[in-house]
Amino acid sequence: MVAQPTRLEAVDDDPLGPLGPLGGPATPGTPDLGQDAPPVPPQKEEMVIRTTMPPSQTRRAGPADPHRVDDADDDYNRASGPRAPPPVQAAHPSAVRTTTNPSVSVEQASRPTFHISVGDPHKVGDFTSSHVQYAVRTQTTSKAYKEPEFEVKRRYRDFLWLYNTLHGNNPGIVVPPPPEKQAVGRFETNFVESRRAALEKMLNKIAAHPTLQLDGDLKLFLESESFNVDIKHKERREPIPTESKGVLGSLGISVGGGSKFVEQDDWFHDRKVYLDALENQLRALLKAMETMVGQRKMMAEAAGDFSASLHALSTVELSPSLSGPLDALSELQLTIRDVYDRQAQQDVLTFGIILEEYIRLIGSVKQAFAQRQKAFYSWHTAESEMQKKKTTQDKLLRQGKSQQDRLNQMGAEVADAERKCHHARMLFEDMGRLMRAELDRFEKEKVEDFKSGVETFLESAVEAQKELIEKWETFLMQLDADDDETVFYRPPVTEGNKPAGADQDGAAAHLGHVLLGSAVRFESLGSSAGVAQPAYR
Repeated sequence: MVAQPTRLEAVDDDPLGPLGPLGGPATPGTPDLGQDAPPVPPQKEEMVIRTTMPPSQTRRAGPADPHRVDDADDDYNRASGPRAPPPVQAAHPSAVRTTTNPSVSVEQASRPTFHISVGDPHKVGDFTSSHVQYAVRTQTTSKAYKEPEFEVKRRYRDFLWLYNTLHGNNPGIVVPPPPEKQAVGRFETNFVESRRAALEKMLNKIAAHPTLQLDGDLKLFLESESFNVDIKHKERREPIPTESKGVLGSLGISVGGGSKFVEQDDWFHDRKVYLDALENQLRALLKAMETMVGQRKMMAEAAGDFSASLHALSTVELSPSLSGPLDALSELQLTIRDVYDRQAQQDVLTFGIILEEYIRLIGSVKQAFAQRQKAFYSWHTAESEMQKKKTTQDKLLRQGKSQQDRLNQMGAEVADAERKCHHARMLFEDMGRLMRAELDRFEKEKVEDFKSGVETFLESAVEAQKELIEKWETFLMQLDADDDETVFYRPPVTEGNKPAGADQDGAAAHLGHVLLGSAVRFESLGSSAGVAQPAYR
């Protein structure tokens, strides 16, 4: 350690340091510091050299960027100072289009999907028991069903049973209703098709509901091969809840109310007023729609009669130049008749069915309101029963301990009455929250369904008018053709069978037609002038 100061002085004298030039080995004349002395760490000398680096090399290398690739010549050509960022190219739209579906919530993704179709309507049975039977085909991802795809046969009363059962099992939920019954014309093609579409929409809406899709009766309806036998066994085991029973009846609470119900919640009161006004407007719109559809059918019938008259006239007319256009106009009127018939049917199936569906849905919403009203009555009935039992218990307590058995019995009855009152109040409050969510769902679906229905209605109307315009333009182009030779068929005239003087006769005939037309126009002008100005004659 005595040589340490000597070495420091050597550093001051020798600018190259003890390691020699450029950090090489020391000169031979450097004295040995001894074998016991540890070697000098090279890091300390490197730090000294780094502090004396020229300014052009003072930049320290930062961490390597794995996303950047530099050329070898950049280290030599880069100027001093901070490094400029690399140029960024403008983003261009990718030519590859993604086909991913839009993201949905986790709750929706976890639900099973259903695709239900109602088809193949056909009449079965004899004259006294005839009815229409439908094929209900279901495709689902639910593990509760035996197969992912199956088909059953159902009739209208089976759909009605499903609606009533779901309505009784799920108080407060707006169950999509089936179409109404119709005694007259129930086997007509248009009526059967409209009912089929309504039943299909009903089942798909029920299956899309997060609560109704889990109901066991829906599974029984969609999957059972022996449906009539199964529902009879089910009704024997579990009778269908009636108006006076159901969830409230299972609690031992009587349902009913003598006085008129007065809504305490302003939100529900406003919804009732809104639904009444909406129902009136939808009924008025449906009536106007039925009138318009009836007028379309009358126009189609009138076009058919007009076509028949034109065709009859074309068969009587001897001149081909007139019979051809008359027959073509007759065919055009038949096309117009078909367009009007098709448009009338499309109006019913696209927009009329939505109006009828939401009129029925409003009725289902009102039934949910009635269930909430009954729950309110049940709550207050249970509360009054509890107060009566408490009053009786207080009387017994004031009488003393002479009736201890009676006091114990009344205590148990009061506890049971309190339990029933608590359950009734909780059911009423839960039903209110459930109905708020159901009405919000009703509003969202209403906007989507009416938007889709109106768009389809307008598209079908535009397509019908385009088709009519195209037919009329084609007919007018045929009438404007020269001498009708390219429009209405005539046997071709060749040089072999062309009579002598046909060209002269044709030219003369054409000239005669022109002169005759000029004469007629001149005569008409003269007669009109004579009538208008009698004083100049």
